Amino acid sequence: MMMIYDIIVVGAGPAGLSAAIYGKRAGRNILVLDTSSISGGQILSTYEIDNYPGMPGVTGEELAIAMRQHCEKLGVEFARGRVTSIVDKGGIKELVTKKATFETRTVILATGATNRQLGCPGEEEFSGMGVSYCATCDGAFFKDKVVAVVGGGDVALEDAIYLSRFCTKVYLIHRRDEFRGAVVLQEQVKSSERIEIIYDTTVEVINGKDSVESLLLKNRKSGQMNELSVDGVFIAVGNVPNTNSIAGLPEMDEAGYIKADETCTTSIPGIFAAGDVRTKQLRQVITATADGANAITSIERFLQK
Repeated sequence: MMMIYDIIVVGAGPAGLSAAIYGKRAGRNILVLDTSSISGGQILSTYEIDNYPGMPGVTGEELAIAMRQHCEKLGVEFARGRVTSIVDKGGIKELVTKKATFETRTVILATGATNRQLGCPGEEEFSGMGVSYCATCDGAFFKDKVVAVVGGGDVALEDAIYLSRFCTKVYLIHRRDEFRGAVVLQEQVKSSERIEIIYDTTVEVINGKDSVESLLLKNRKSGQMNELSVDGVFIAVGNVPNTNSIAGLPEMDEAGYIKADETCTTSIPGIFAAGDVRTKQLRQVITATADGANAITSIERFLQK
């Protein structure tokens, strides 16, 4: 007879791992399903997380390992598998993967989000050959070289700061005339001698032969086009929720994020959404871990009914 879990968490980023910790401490039979054998989600590609309370300067990898070890210490069960559909049978939900089907009383969707692309010519062609979405993953390949970062949020500012430590020049290209990122990061960017800010500009084409050699830029106010020579470009223009590959999901907004408030409750009873995949004001590690705790609290109330 197939085991019926109290809770299955889909995704092993900060939200999923936090939910697993709280769920196990609540005495629930819980399984974490993820597509990777390495837990952590997006924080694995974050070199430094300086705003997680009590752990200034911790790397994303260190934090991910600590969260996974915490789960393992409590006896949380992990399994690999990509969920392709969720079948709602009322009191029981069936989670279907390519190799197996799992049954559970409740589900926490913590699938996170992935990097948004620019959509310009050359982006796909040079992906991995000068085009990157992870400065901490690929930055070391560009030591003593000239690179560009595209974006205006926290990630773009953090990437520019990180790359300026070993690149000879970093161009920070933003389509607006002011940044959206944290003021403290803006101050660091503006004070760096190695970072040059290019406002009101978009990347129209990524050029090169075997790898990235230059960017064709367009000034949004004047319409003027010019070519910028670079050895690589790091794209940090936001995220897209990981909801496209699963059938049977709860109601979503126009951008594809699952509609849920801080209780993590969705339009389908027994299915909850936590972390970057849900509609929310702020997508940070601390809000993801908070979602994991809130989701378990909501599940406890749901199961007690």
